[in-house]
Amino acid sequence: MRDKGDETVRFSFDQLKELSAYKPTANNRFIDDIESTYQKILGLRFGRRSKDGLHREFFVMFTEFEINGHADDPYVDIKIYPKAIKLLNELESWVRYALSEFRDLKSSYAKTMFRLLKQFRTTGYAYFSVADFNELLDVPKSYKSSNINQSVLKPIKEELTPLFRGLTVRKKYGKGRGKPVIGYSFTWKPEKKDANDFSQGQFQDERQKLFNIQHNGELTEQEKWRAIDKVKGLTLGSTEKQALADKQAEHDKKIRDQARKEVLAELRKGFGNHA
Repeated sequence: MRDKGDETVRFSFDQLKELSAYKPTANNRFIDDIESTYQKILGLRFGRRSKDGLHREFFVMFTEFEINGHADDPYVDIKIYPKAIKLLNELESWVRYALSEFRDLKSSYAKTMFRLLKQFRTTGYAYFSVADFNELLDVPKSYKSSNINQSVLKPIKEELTPLFRGLTVRKKYGKGRGKPVIGYSFTWKPEKKDANDFSQGQFQDERQKLFNIQHNGELTEQEKWRAIDKVKGLTLGSTEKQALADKQAEHDKKIRDQARKEVLAELRKGFGNHA
């Protein structure tokens, strides 16, 4: 879409199904799913900011959306908002999506943060004031610190750690009574400017995600287990259950080995006394 300028971009149903790995084949259901997806896209806000944070822009990416299932070759027409064209044409500021990665994210907060962090993919650092963070992620005003930790930051860390190597999330505290949180900083290993977002194959993709989880020093053991479950598509708690079972088996083996050593030591001692 980056090279289409201000033209309306057309995708055939077959192209969209291939891009999204869509399984069902009935066009009626497909059209319903496209419409549902577009309704969600309308709620997403895109933007950019200057390095000093004094200049900021926010807008929607797409302004028109037409689904034509009556055509011999059914298609979807999408028109891009004029201000977004520059973002699409400038690869350095274009928020490049890994479609399969974005599609697999479950939390809406993780999806929004994925988009935001991709804007800084080659720098490996992003900072958001509390006001910006709450606005961009649409955090309910009623949320207290504990709610944000559990419902916002936790899924972000669990779902994005596999995708951003070395991801860390830090709170910045202000001065004054209670030292209130005034912002959040995100750091990770920067991507190369010429890196692409295409899949390297299911096996290699999963291997890299698991590596990022296992070698992240920020996640607790429980958070790592949950992150692994999500990457592998397992029921939450599966990896923890297996890990605890493995630990118990290892513990039991050590006890058996120790008991065996003690028995052998007693036997040797007994034989020595009879000699």
